[in-house]
Amino acid sequence: MKTVVSGQWSVVSWRKIFAFVFCIFHFPFSISCSIPNLEKPECTEARQTVREFYSFHFGSDMKLSKENVQKSEQFLTDELKQNLAAQAESSKDYFTATDYYPKAFRVGECSVASENKVVFQVVLFWKDDTRSEQREIKVETVKRNDKWLIDKVEN
Repeated sequence: MKTVVSGQWSVVSWRKIFAFVFCIFHFPFSISCSIPNLEKPECTEARQTVREFYSFHFGSDMKLSKENVQKSEQFLTDELKQNLAAQAESSKDYFTATDYYPKAFRVGECSVASENKVVFQVVLFWKDDTRSEQREIKVETVKRNDKWLIDKVEN
């Protein structure tokens, strides 16, 4: 195949050159470089609990009821379970602070309050034909018996 046609480079030649340059500059960096994890170990450990809980919660009936508290007790401190059990059943969801339930969530920034206590920003999303909104809440987790548990949710 000819690489020069009437003094111009063919498309095949440009592709070969691009592939060669890409290999030279990309592969050495991808092999030797990686993105460092700047998050503290406490945040990394506790983040899994928050993600799992909110995934479970969004896949369930989100209203406050004794049954729903029992279903999610593996993620909650005893104190929070007792506080929720003392509240009357309600359509308002404690974990999203609303009765107009969001469609999605994202676990965001983490701040370490102490070795056994971290606070996460959780972003809640609503999107439908009439509304597109997001709101942040704070989810406090504590480490009890080597397990991270949700202890408090605030607006």
